[in-house]
Amino acid sequence: MAGLVKYQGCPVPDTDKDGINDENDKCPTVPGLERYQGCPIPDTDGDGLNDEEDKCPQVAGRAADYGCPAVLFEAKKIQFATGKATLLPVSFTPLNKVVAFMKENPEVKIDVLGHTDNTGTDAVNEKLSQKRAEAVAQYFTKKGISADRISSKGFGSTEPIADNKTAAGRAQNRRTEFLFHR
Repeated sequence: MAGLVKYQGCPVPDTDKDGINDENDKCPTVPGLERYQGCPIPDTDGDGLNDEEDKCPQVAGRAADYGCPAVLFEAKKIQFATGKATLLPVSFTPLNKVVAFMKENPEVKIDVLGHTDNTGTDAVNEKLSQKRAEAVAQYFTKKGISADRISSKGFGSTEPIADNKTAAGRAQNRRTEFLFHR
């Protein structure tokens, strides 16, 4: 193999043996990937879960919680009056856990995402999911979380996580999700 004069006739070195020449490698002493210019997959929040696997890459969490804060899963306990955007009292405890987390982490922002099953028309479901997401956002602001840290979006029935052909599947699809970020 021919080398280069500046390397005394040797080929361009690849110190970390990742297949990316040191001249093009931004992390020449640590094996990495070409799409990260020779650096390892980033772990922006430093929680030990790389950003490609972390569902909350900007906020530290546990691997068991997919890299998200544990309060993310409180969203599964949020319930509304049937066909309405009225929060049921059973929702207050999990919502208060999220409020506490947000107060303890003032740099964190939250996206509230509303979803429905496919019962009803798309127009009705989209409007209902948006109103439910807004109801959760309003709950947070009433509890002292600044509105500029909260966004809300309804997706209607466009992003199911289970089969809408069964009652159990529809129940799973009627959900609120939280995304935390900085």
